[in-house]
Amino acid sequence: MRVLLTRPKEDAEVFAERLRERGHAAVSAPLLTVRFHDGPALALGGVQAILATSANGVRALARRTDRRDLPVFAVGPQTAQEARKAGFARVECANGDVAALSKAVPRWAHTDTGALLHATDAEGARRLAVLLTAKGYAVNAMVLYDVAAATALPQDVVRALREGSLDAAVFFSPRGARIFRECILSADLARACAGLVAVCISQAVAEALSPLSFKEIRVAGRPNQDALLACFG
Repeated sequence: MRVLLTRPKEDAEVFAERLRERGHAAVSAPLLTVRFHDGPALALGGVQAILATSANGVRALARRTDRRDLPVFAVGPQTAQEARKAGFARVECANGDVAALSKAVPRWAHTDTGALLHATDAEGARRLAVLLTAKGYAVNAMVLYDVAAATALPQDVVRALREGSLDAAVFFSPRGARIFRECILSADLARACAGLVAVCISQAVAEALSPLSFKEIRVAGRPNQDALLACFG
């Protein structure tokens, strides 16, 4: 299959390699661009652990501190892998989504031993903090990067869609799905989606593609890359 990837470049390259290992061809067209915030070294006094809900959160954090002694509580395997790659000694993985992470944190941290620092972007800053604050944790959501959205698909992708030479598209977040939908509608390409299999990391992502119609919509059994890859058989 020829598979369209619209996530940020660095993350798309990792997933593309895994697709190629399974005999598929990846077409990368990032509709999201990560911009890390520069600034002084982070003050981490009183912080007992880091909350990481994306690989980009880990990358952003690693740019702003040399400390690797704090535990990292990661939402899923890819985020955990990025934390280990960055050199963090203790990494715990919730193997799920933000709700799963909020349920897992009490297994790893007490409410009275320091704050939890959430390395995030503005869009992801609120939900986890709300869930954990309700459990008695002090959460400091620190916006360390932002993700800019494209306003149009690359012309080579537009041509491929019009020609019907793509077989599938993979969607990793509701925001990415919404951006794809808007780009498709603005380019009058809705009919081209009828020949695509939409592979979505969650039901919420699938719903964000509405009202586009696809040949088929496949939703991963769990919100991680392994489950997404399993959708390709």
